[in-house]
Amino acid sequence: MLDTETKSRIDAARDILVGKIPNPQAQVEQITIALIYKFMDDMDTEAEELGGKRKFFSGSYREYSWRNLMTPKLGGHEVFKLYVDAIQKMNLNPNIPQLFRDIFKNAYLPYNDPETLRSFLKTINEFNYDHSERLGDAFEYLLSILGSQGDAGQFRTPRHIIDFMVYITDPKKNETILDPACGTAGFLISSYKHIVKNNSSDYLKKKDYSFTFGNGDRFTGDKLTPDDRKKLAANIKGFDISPDMVRLSLVNLYLHGFAEPKIFEYDTLTSEDRWNEYANVILANPPFMSPKGGIRPHKKFSIESSRSEVLFVDYIAEHLTPLGRAAVIVPEGIIFQSGTAYKSLRKMLVENHLYAVVSLPAGVFNPYSGVKTSILLMDKTLSKRTENILFAKVENDGFDLGAQRRANTKGELPETAKAIKEYKESLATGKNFPIENYPNLLLAPKSKISESGDFNLSGERYREITKHLHEFPSVRIKEVCYLNPKKSLLTDKSPDLEVSFVPMADINENNISFKPRDKKILKEVSNSYTYFEDGDVLLARVTPCFENGKAGIARNLINGIGFGSSEFYVFRPNEKILSEWLYFCVMHPRFKNNAILNMTGTGGLQRIPRSYIENFQIPLPPLEVQKEIVAEIEGYQKIIDGARQIVDNYKPRINIDPNWPVKYLINIAENLDSKRIPITKSDRKSGKFPYYGASGIVDYVEEYIFDEDILLVSEDGANLLARSTPIAFSVSGKSWVNNHSHVLKFSNIETQKLVEIFINSISIKEFITGSAQPKLNQQALNKIPIPLPPLEVQKEIVARIEREQELVNANKELIKIFESKIKSKISSVWGEEESL
Repeated sequence: MLDTETKSRIDAARDILVGKIPNPQAQVEQITIALIYKFMDDMDTEAEELGGKRKFFSGSYREYSWRNLMTPKLGGHEVFKLYVDAIQKMNLNPNIPQLFRDIFKNAYLPYNDPETLRSFLKTINEFNYDHSERLGDAFEYLLSILGSQGDAGQFRTPRHIIDFMVYITDPKKNETILDPACGTAGFLISSYKHIVKNNSSDYLKKKDYSFTFGNGDRFTGDKLTPDDRKKLAANIKGFDISPDMVRLSLVNLYLHGFAEPKIFEYDTLTSEDRWNEYANVILANPPFMSPKGGIRPHKKFSIESSRSEVLFVDYIAEHLTPLGRAAVIVPEGIIFQSGTAYKSLRKMLVENHLYAVVSLPAGVFNPYSGVKTSILLMDKTLSKRTENILFAKVENDGFDLGAQRRANTKGELPETAKAIKEYKESLATGKNFPIENYPNLLLAPKSKISESGDFNLSGERYREITKHLHEFPSVRIKEVCYLNPKKSLLTDKSPDLEVSFVPMADINENNISFKPRDKKILKEVSNSYTYFEDGDVLLARVTPCFENGKAGIARNLINGIGFGSSEFYVFRPNEKILSEWLYFCVMHPRFKNNAILNMTGTGGLQRIPRSYIENFQIPLPPLEVQKEIVAEIEGYQKIIDGARQIVDNYKPRINIDPNWPVKYLINIAENLDSKRIPITKSDRKSGKFPYYGASGIVDYVEEYIFDEDILLVSEDGANLLARSTPIAFSVSGKSWVNNHSHVLKFSNIETQKLVEIFINSISIKEFITGSAQPKLNQQALNKIPIPLPPLEVQKEIVARIEREQELVNANKELIKIFESKIKSKISSVWGEEESL
């Protein structure tokens, strides 16, 4: 475990740097470089003391030894110059291993302050290299401050989640172990420690081998022979696209005893160089985000996609040996998104690889991301032995889900790990698995998962909830409410009493709330309109308003009274039912679908018969249970409302600096309109390439015209003025464009994206011709003035807006998730399938 003294030294080094280097990753890199520098000198000193010679700092590099650097006779500026020269030349030092040369490659000092450097080096000088695991733990602590690489969709995996995945996957000493997106090598280090522990006499003497947080006691690994250790070091490999992450991984493994770590700078998704390398165990938390326009992978993937999360899971599944197994963290999109690539991936997993899915709580990656994740567990052998998929739902991972992630005593990971281990053993041995002992688990037949064709991996949707049917009685609607209360109840009211007036247009669709906007006096409405009061439930009874979900609960009516369309049904709940529960029941698909089948009338004015409504049976939980359900749903609705406000109100903005030069489009983009070819619908041959028109993709065809980054700008259509959707949109890769969109080619992608954002944010009315059919001709397009800052500023603006748009998209996904939760909660009381 990390000792207090070492931790305090690392903190002290960071405190010295923070004023000059605010970026945590840059701090880690500077400390890493200095530590390796110091440790090489320590090893030279040890060699001399044992009668040998200095190795690392010899020949022309002797002057750069740490010993010389720390000589008191050197002044601050002399130390500064010597250190800067040393770290910049060290990657050329022929006396040091390639590993160290890689670490010093492109190293530099990002500040110019001799006094800060001297204080920093003095702190580093307090460390001593002894090749013990203590320094490995210290370095892992150093890496923990990195937190998140959010710009690449990479979030440092919490140690307890890593250990949980390693425990379940159970790597062995003679197996190849791979992390294809290794970051700082957390999975590889944990796998190494797991193998050492499981080959230690003191551990094997224990009777309890269950999963626990952390690494526990030190284990010797005494049952590992020198040959075992040599093979183990060679069998643990990691890839990462980032040279910074590769550098950190190399140091992390080196300080855990790996003399020649197998970490490679490698783009797992676009390079084919290592495609034919397979592994017995693959563990990963790959990047969740794809760059705009997607990834352009090579052609060896079995799933055709440009999404990084899809491609990584595909890669992992395809690179397991026949007896291989894997654990991989995935975002919720992999679990339920309906895109073709997502469904194809899930189909492949269910049929050939998957044996279990672990749903994690949404706050596992706090404070860096609230993204909801799951763990896919793959094992080719186990998958073939069962016709089921095991689903585990972890609601508490042992830490509070707030930004601080404080530890608690309610964690479910140990029990879940035990259950999954027991399940794996039952598949291997044929023994019965007592799933009834684990309420957070369920088994779903693969046949049921596949029957809808979407292979959805939201586990709870496959749980048969029947207990509620017996627990809660069903009642006819007329037993719990008054339908269309009589107006005679108002006889004691003054004819001039002000009341709210609510026409059908004021009722929202699929939203429990509405705002009464108008008012009248009682004598104006009492004869012709439908009467209701605060707390009554309104439901449109006529098509198409009913199908569109026009319903709501009356609130804040003037004098508590309202009148509205004669096409409303009014439900007045009695003391047995809450208005909210009644609303949820009449909005439920079971009520709505049957109501449509029972409608009477002709043409567009079909209505729900009163008799159908009065006799329709709904579940009636006790009032306390109703209140609990309503409170939970209202909590979800608040999240939806907040997210929707962000989505509805967000518009990307560029703060124009008046000093920026203004250039016309014709001067910054090449027009490719001459290459466009329209195809009539009857002549199009269906295929996989998008066919673009004025407002985006209108079809898919079998051939393409363009295979590059281009910007499309609508040439005609009402949307040029209405602007209900963007008129400029970037396209990447193979595509076909008709003559309803202009095609622009830019010299760099940042300018293209900046122009896209700018055009979508301004009015172009002055450039539009045509009255009946608005048109933006090429001549007018060329004359649109574009404020164009320097390229570096363009990059900053585009990066900022893309980050904002990612948050907006995350809120859109949040809306879908919590709308699904609302449906799920209501459906559970009806005895139907519930999704996560």
